[in-house]
Amino acid sequence: MFKKIIFFILLVFSLNASAQCAMCKAVIEGDNETIAEGVNNGITYLMVFPYILVGLLFYFIYRHKKKAKN
Repeated sequence: MFKKIIFFILLVFSLNASAQCAMCKAVIEGDNETIAEGVNNGITYLMVFPYILVGLLFYFIYRHKKKAKN
């Protein structure tokens, strides 16, 4: 019951959260498309590394469990 209440509270407060900081929003709303593409490429670049790290973590856990099994 407590988890449902916390989830609901977090959901309600997250509806008003902004996805971008004011500086990023100002840059992207400008007329310069190359800067907007650069921001998007930077976001993609920063987004890839957590997925790679989590993938490596799961790979090493899988390999460790496979070794322990044998």
